[in-house]
Amino acid sequence: MSVLPPSIADLSDDELLELYTAGAVAPWLRVNFVTTLDGSATAAGDGVSGSLGGPDDLRVFDLLRRVADAVLVAAGTVRDEGYGPMVLHDADVAWRRAHGLPDHPVFAIVSGSLSVDPASRVFTEAPVRPIVLTSTTAASSPPAAALAAVADVVPCSSDDDPDTVDPVALRDALVSRGLGTVHCEGGPTFFGALVAADLVDELTLTVDPSLEGGAGPRITHGGSPDLRRFRPAHVLLGRDGVLLTRYVRAPDPGE
Repeated sequence: MSVLPPSIADLSDDELLELYTAGAVAPWLRVNFVTTLDGSATAAGDGVSGSLGGPDDLRVFDLLRRVADAVLVAAGTVRDEGYGPMVLHDADVAWRRAHGLPDHPVFAIVSGSLSVDPASRVFTEAPVRPIVLTSTTAASSPPAAALAAVADVVPCSSDDDPDTVDPVALRDALVSRGLGTVHCEGGPTFFGALVAADLVDELTLTVDPSLEGGAGPRITHGGSPDLRRFRPAHVLLGRDGVLLTRYVRAPDPGE
């Protein structure tokens, strides 16, 4: 006899939020991804993740943005996935107002080279002034001056490497601005850097029941010196066999 997980269709938005926020005490960095059964982060042929996951994945995606202080995304993903300004739906804005939060989360974009266009709708139509997190070297370059008109350009390098964005400095910069609950949407290279720096508190992963079968990228790139252990918090069943899972950092041995 097969035993299936609970259906997401049976849960209200408030019940879902309770599941997805249990134990998440700021500062908290959540990473959200979708993957195929064979581990691809993109759908065959189109090179982006947008066609994976379906409406239930999108529902969770919107709810996770609802509770975030900042939505953190690498610039390459912003371009590849066609991001617009970080504007939430009316129901999400109403929920945030009722819970004492600003109407919209801050859009925090990571770009070591500042290869982002200040004329993009991401900036010109933003309801909240975005943040661009970059290296110390890039923060004093001409592109930084142009971006400073539409965003806060924040240097996030370690003391010994001013040419590189340091994930720990990036996290600390967000927390120092009161942005303790961070919802990260990728991409794979940036996710890999967060894993290597041991900064990921939670992974919310949607598993699309499809086989990409090609050379699609994994949800994370790069190497890590240690194995990071997580524990499952829940598994839900969506339409068409989609699985919606939540994993949180496992306690260190002895805790």
